[in-house]
Amino acid sequence: MGILDSLLGSVSGGGAPGQGSLAVVALQLIQQNGGLPGIISKFEQGGMAAQAGSWVGTGANLPINASELQQILGSSSIGQIAQQLGLSHGDAGAGLAQLLPQLVNHLTPNGQVPADHSELLQQAMALLSRRS
Repeated sequence: MGILDSLLGSVSGGGAPGQGSLAVVALQLIQQNGGLPGIISKFEQGGMAAQAGSWVGTGANLPINASELQQILGSSSIGQIAQQLGLSHGDAGAGLAQLLPQLVNHLTPNGQVPADHSELLQQAMALLSRRS
């Protein structure tokens, strides 16, 4: 369970208030977009293949910003998340832009999508839901 321990430590240790809840929503967003392969593909098709590849790869993660995230996922998705968490649209977008690369990175520790990625997503959501 090393992947999940690493993920939990990165999103719950010393983060901003509500970071755990944002992480749960970010994991749900990944799941709703076809899991890891689906969300990675979405970024690749949106012209952000280098960023998505860096999150999966073992090197440093290339950043994205809130407007790039909105471009890929849509303003309505970010708006729904903002409303769900009681955040402004800008805060939700900025938080997700910071968190999504970390989540993908931690869920792909060997530089590739693991075979059990769907199970990992569900376990991570369950663990984070209990902590937030």
